[in-house]
Amino acid sequence: MPRPTAAQLAYGSCTVILSTLAMLLLSQTSSGLGIVAITLSALVLGLLVAMTVPLPKPARTAKVPAIPVLEGRVPAQRETVSVAASATSEPVREPANP
Repeated sequence: MPRPTAAQLAYGSCTVILSTLAMLLLSQTSSGLGIVAITLSALVLGLLVAMTVPLPKPARTAKVPAIPVLEGRVPAQRETVSVAASATSEPVREPANP
C-alpha cells in the first residue's frame, strides 16, 4: 500500500476539521452520543476525500527502438559519400588558403 501524499493528508485533515465544525454548529447537539456520531462521520468523510485525491502518475517512457528498421529490409547497394558527391553537378568548393 503506497504512503499518502502531502496533498492527501492536507485535504483529509481540512475535511475532517471543517466538516466537524460545520455539523456541530448546524446540529447544535450537546449530547455525548451526538458529538461522537458527528466526529465519526467527519472522520469517514475525511478518509473518503483523502483516498479520492488523484495520485501522481509515474513518468512514462516511450519505447523507441535503438536502431530504426526500415520495413525490415537493408538496401542492396549503399551509396558512399564520394559517390553521392560525384553525382552532383556542382563542383565542391574548398576554402582558399591565405
